Amino acid sequence: MITALLSLLGALAFIIYGTSKLKWPAFLVLLLASLFLALATGVDPQEIGSLLSEGFGKTVRSIGLLIVFGSIIGVALEQSGATKRIAISMLSRLSFLPLPYTVAIIGYLVSIPVFCDSAFVILSSLNKRLSQKSGIPLLALTIALSTGLFATHVLIPPTPGPLAAAANLELNDLGLLIIMGGSVAFLLMLVGAAFAQRVSKRVSLEIQLPETEEENIEELPSLKLAIAPIFIPLLLIGLSSFSNHFKIDPTLALGVGMVLSFRLGRFTKTESFLSEAVNKGIQTAAPILLITAMGGTLGLVISKLPVAEFVAEHLLYPELGLLIPFLIAALLKSAQGSSTVAIITASAMVFPMLATLGLDSDLGKTWVVIAVGIGSMTVSHANDSYFWIVSQFGNLSVKEAYRYHTFATLLQGITGLIIVIAGYLISSTLNLL
Repeated sequence: MITALLSLLGALAFIIYGTSKLKWPAFLVLLLASLFLALATGVDPQEIGSLLSEGFGKTVRSIGLLIVFGSIIGVALEQSGATKRIAISMLSRLSFLPLPYTVAIIGYLVSIPVFCDSAFVILSSLNKRLSQKSGIPLLALTIALSTGLFATHVLIPPTPGPLAAAANLELNDLGLLIIMGGSVAFLLMLVGAAFAQRVSKRVSLEIQLPETEEENIEELPSLKLAIAPIFIPLLLIGLSSFSNHFKIDPTLALGVGMVLSFRLGRFTKTESFLSEAVNKGIQTAAPILLITAMGGTLGLVISKLPVAEFVAEHLLYPELGLLIPFLIAALLKSAQGSSTVAIITASAMVFPMLATLGLDSDLGKTWVVIAVGIGSMTVSHANDSYFWIVSQFGNLSVKEAYRYHTFATLLQGITGLIIVIAGYLISSTLNLL
């Protein structure tokens, strides 16, 4: 047992070192870690190839099309201006709220289909114009947008991280994950918005921002067309989860969303919108799918180790079992920067422990996915590409980015952990697990 656990710790250290220091591709690092663990734990060398293929193929079958369809939807929303339409419409409908809260809600919605990195770049010009017109410091609106985007990015499918965690943990009820993850993400978005609102009252507008061009909103799709590719699939999956009379496969539901996104093509100036959306979506999905599938391979290899037995013998407080996935993900995130890699690796490592921790039900697995997602937020700093996108497109110095963006993600992470443990204890008390 000791040899196996030391091998697991060695593999974890290699994943951190390989991705953060050596800057090797995550796919290669996860592959080498899987090979090392298989050899170190006595797997027959002649069976290693089939074992790796089994884990890889299982993950691709489970979520491969979900990732591809989700990526295509995201590209279609970007290219057609649907993302900006959602933002502008939310601004008019939520004008009664303080502006940082409105901006955070925009981020919350947009990041469901669009990667937080891309979404921040797309919406940064809108943020600058809002700062000019309102007099609210751009710093505050930057934090509101970055935290709103980040909350859904790590917690709500079809973003690849939560999808991969669900696949690694063999969670079949994506509707439950969408509803619970969406609720927790909304609370964390409010945490980020409240912090941004406080910042807006303490920081003055120190620089004169360059004038930004006004959007010609008449050329953008309507809100109904813009939001349909997001809302309809989530609604279908949610209904399927809680209705005995309506069942639809999540892949089919997301496929419906992809088809709906194709209607946005008439709002672009290119005649090859369909081909570009599909091709770019596939190109975006391919590396993510490879990393995700290799994470599934790592998970299968780890499942052969006596991790559950060790946890059963040494875990003093099983009711705090959700700390384990949170801490693993937080360690990986802080050490190597990528939230997606942190989510994939942490969920793979935790899977063998689920029964021991009493988290092997659909509800228990959902809490684990959320705990892993929250851990992967904690914290965003200099080794995270999102940190640099927020600082550069938000006109923040590195010092300001650390002081506000990094601190905001820490605040979200700590709050999220409290919410998860409280929610788990309540559901356990009500015998829902």
